[in-house]
Amino acid sequence: MPGMVVFGRRWRIASDDLVFPGAFELFIRAVWWVVTLVLYTNHKGRFDCQGGAYLHNYLVVLLVLLAVIILTLCAIVYISAQGTIMNPGPRRSMPALVYLRALLYFPEFLWACLGAVWVSDNSTGCKPEEVGAVIGAVVSSWIILLSMVVGVLVVFDPLGSQRPGVLPDAPLGVRDLESSESSQLFYTAHSVASRVWESRLRLLCCCLPQDDNHRAAFSSIAQLVSGFFKDTDLVPSDIAAGLALLHQEQDKMEQCRDPDEVLPRSPSSPIREDLEVELEKAAHFMQFAAAAYGWPLYVYSNPLTGLCKLSGDCCRSRQEEYDLVGGDNLGCHFTSILQSTGLQYRDFIHISFHNQIYEIPFYVALDHKREAVLVAVRGTLSLKDVLTDLSAECENVCLSVEGVSGTCYAHKGISQAAHYIYKRLVNDGILSQAFSIAPEYKLVIAGHSLGAGAASLLAVLLRSTHPTLECYAFSPPGGLMSKALAHYSKQFVVSVVLGKDLVPRLSIPNMEDLKRRLLKMVSNCSKPKYKILMHGCWYELFGGTPDDFPTELENRREEALSQPLLGEESLLVQRSNTYQSLSSDDSPSHPTHLPLYLPGRVLHITEDGPARRHCFSQVRYRAEWSSETSFRNVLISPRMIADHMPDVVLRALRSLTREQPFALCPSSTSNSHLNVI
Repeated sequence: MPGMVVFGRRWRIASDDLVFPGAFELFIRAVWWVVTLVLYTNHKGRFDCQGGAYLHNYLVVLLVLLAVIILTLCAIVYISAQGTIMNPGPRRSMPALVYLRALLYFPEFLWACLGAVWVSDNSTGCKPEEVGAVIGAVVSSWIILLSMVVGVLVVFDPLGSQRPGVLPDAPLGVRDLESSESSQLFYTAHSVASRVWESRLRLLCCCLPQDDNHRAAFSSIAQLVSGFFKDTDLVPSDIAAGLALLHQEQDKMEQCRDPDEVLPRSPSSPIREDLEVELEKAAHFMQFAAAAYGWPLYVYSNPLTGLCKLSGDCCRSRQEEYDLVGGDNLGCHFTSILQSTGLQYRDFIHISFHNQIYEIPFYVALDHKREAVLVAVRGTLSLKDVLTDLSAECENVCLSVEGVSGTCYAHKGISQAAHYIYKRLVNDGILSQAFSIAPEYKLVIAGHSLGAGAASLLAVLLRSTHPTLECYAFSPPGGLMSKALAHYSKQFVVSVVLGKDLVPRLSIPNMEDLKRRLLKMVSNCSKPKYKILMHGCWYELFGGTPDDFPTELENRREEALSQPLLGEESLLVQRSNTYQSLSSDDSPSHPTHLPLYLPGRVLHITEDGPARRHCFSQVRYRAEWSSETSFRNVLISPRMIADHMPDVVLRALRSLTREQPFALCPSSTSNSHLNVI
């Protein structure tokens, strides 16, 4: 439901969000009240010390004040637990209770000050337990007051005063969504939201240089984020509840679904090498893509021995080797790459760890085992890389690409990163130097995550001059390139996706679809939010049976959807494309963003066996060719982030290509070799 409106503004907390914080404070207050009461009754109200009378009055008032606060908290917890996310009617009295609770902070603050004064001036001669009780009460009061201040800052919405609702008594003409006044209000709110998000980005990235590239990135990202959230009025807990419901719904559907038909070869080119050969090549080149992350990933993957192996070489000057490589900003990165790949320093042509927005690290080396000139591109590892990732609007690349029939556009940030590497490789003569040493070798480009997207677009740019090149994109971003470019790249790009990895399913249309599904979930569920969150946490941690709740608009009248989805009439919600599409299972008929797709042919690796397993259970994998249509929905899973990690992808590929014990969890073993061919 919309954020609660108190003190003349809307907050990022709903009236049903106070169950858990209220219950926690209620427990603390109850214990505090019992301890104070025991102290008072043990002394029977008589304290034989200099400030005994003041102490008696202090404890009596404290007991009364705590009792009033406890009763208020009981009412808050009880009222907050009533109704459902979409039925705030039983919680109409919540603002009044919030006002009452806020008023009680003033006498509590005053009494905490008086307690501090008594301890410092009038506690002489009193027993230590009496002084300690007052000190504990004072400290507890200050901690709770400080926590309240922090909580207010967390739930404060800078746009709260910019979301006025329409007056209920206004005539229909005034409430017309297409009226110029409503449109102007909507535009103003969106502009304010963009400025707020841009300010947040500037504050978050205050350590970065504020040049033109960064300012342009901040502006475009702010427009994107504010545009995504402008047509909903959900608070964070609503999103968490929706994700919990959607995860259980997806698990139920997966349990009922028949196994997909397995494709023995690439669907686009039956004369290509079979799946097993592609898996072996992918496993080989993934180690180079992972090595591009440098020493951070190496130490993370080798926590016990990584620092020891790197320390000696990092401290030793190897200027002659760095001059031969021709790199910059190497530090310990070069040593970690040598350790990860098994290559010799003379096999490297160029290493660059220069990192700015739209400029990402890469290296070029000679892979004698596969007779390839290898270009490996690093994925996201810095705040600058995150800004490159989030610059997700479309950019026209038709002028840079040859031989493609159809519209050519791509993810702006990744496209500019690919063009940066292209200029370095071509204009600086790096590729020419490599092929002068090994003219018979072929060009192979590899990368993971952001590096996979940049590698795919770089392969498209270099395809005309290197027709035999191959590209292996590991866990590439889903919103990468247009359909024409994706179809063209099937000739030379192989994308590898592990399990329920989030990133290959990330695109603006997919996120819009996820938002629509979340809204539908919270609108259909008839359970209180606190029960949804409790069951969701239990399900994520311990598994079990998905909750039984309605998932479609069952037995609901169509006219019921004519009312605002989120329970209050907000212009931002009424003008929402997401809201207007809820009455249909289809996606909105007028998409606001151009669709972008995964590059090349998609090799999907999944766990073979039950969806739930213990950490030390055996793991088996299966691999099969898939299509981009399989990645049009975001799948909610505890492994949606873990399946994206480069070390996990590398170990999964190795487990498919080698007959050896292997598992993702430490100390587990598995004979995991299952190729679906």
